[in-house]
Amino acid sequence: MSRQGGMVYARVTPEEWDLIRERMREAGMTNTSAYIRKMALNGYVINVDLGDVKEVLRLLRINSNNLNQYAKRANETGSIYEADIKDLQKGHQEILARMGEILERLSSI
Repeated sequence: MSRQGGMVYARVTPEEWDLIRERMREAGMTNTSAYIRKMALNGYVINVDLGDVKEVLRLLRINSNNLNQYAKRANETGSIYEADIKDLQKGHQEILARMGEILERLSSI
């Protein structure tokens, strides 16, 4: 590796170059310089799939909409239904379970 005027040059084999490109793709990066700089400064890149978090947000929105509908009905009729409360509790438990799974996976990174 040599340094010239703020630039760093490194020689890699074709196999190493293929591996670097593959790791870049896995990290979701397309800029080689940015990837190599990130790796040199931090030593690793973590690529997190946020699909599960988006699903939890979707469930949270559904639960919130249901809560708003039940509150509106309670204000209009002066009563609340046990089935509605159980539905909210079930949705809430599902959200908590999914968040627990996400946090467990994140803690292993």
